[in-house]
Amino acid sequence: MDPLERLRGTTGLWTMTLETQDVNRFGALVSGLDQAGWRALWLPEAWGREALTQAALALAASSQMVVATGIASIWARDAVTTRNGARTLAASSADRFVLGLGVSHAPLVERLRGHHYDRPLAAMAEYLAAMDAAPMHAPEESARPPRLLAALGPAMLDLAARAADGAHTYLVTPEHTAQARAALGDAFLAVEQAVVLGDVPRDEVRARARAHLEFYTGLPNYRASWARQGFSEADWVRGGSERLQDAMVVAGDLDAIAARVAEHRDAGADHVCLQVLGAVPGEPPVAEWGALAALTAAR
Repeated sequence: MDPLERLRGTTGLWTMTLETQDVNRFGALVSGLDQAGWRALWLPEAWGREALTQAALALAASSQMVVATGIASIWARDAVTTRNGARTLAASSADRFVLGLGVSHAPLVERLRGHHYDRPLAAMAEYLAAMDAAPMHAPEESARPPRLLAALGPAMLDLAARAADGAHTYLVTPEHTAQARAALGDAFLAVEQAVVLGDVPRDEVRARARAHLEFYTGLPNYRASWARQGFSEADWVRGGSERLQDAMVVAGDLDAIAARVAEHRDAGADHVCLQVLGAVPGEPPVAEWGALAALTAAR
């Protein structure tokens, strides 16, 4: 079955905490998520593991859930490598791989990787065209894993609808989800949602939301996205205003989180992936993942 069809109408998990774990514990944690019934695992790429390698580790440690890159940077490898690596992952995992691609951000592209961050929309369009033309002389040449674009603004959403299978959005409101759905037409839409689960004191929720948003509030791409969503410069002070925190991070019990998932779904999301903000930054919030797994079966 097409992995996007497997994801339609389901809830997944988005996390960067697995990058902090020894490779052996990584596999055990992924296996536990698979057994708990999670429908998808979304893994980012920034300073940690290389995206396709990490996806291969996750696919090897699981048997049911879809593994997606959320996202793999187009500046990290050339288009032929990405296309052929994705083909191999799809063919070796019974079509459980989704390739999420993004243009990343200037600090990660220029300071970390040494590239020149310029004309990101054109760079993505050219990259996708090069992927489409990429040759592969191996048995899995015919594999076509779906690709989604990290897309927030109208132009990238339009490109996602025309040249990819859909979009993966991040740090957005349900209102943005409705706008993205209108822009994408019938293309697939996967939405990330940050959550704090449980009876957590309000000041602690604020601290976790502030730590979560600290990096993103310094990035022009997210500031522009929030401006389009109705926020202002006062909201993207480092760590975010309380207004921005409340919009980007939902806190409460399973019902509260399920309600936000339903808002995104009612607005047009095909799939919602939850990013749990645990008590210890960087440490996998295993208990919360276990409790939230109930949402994967019910919704």
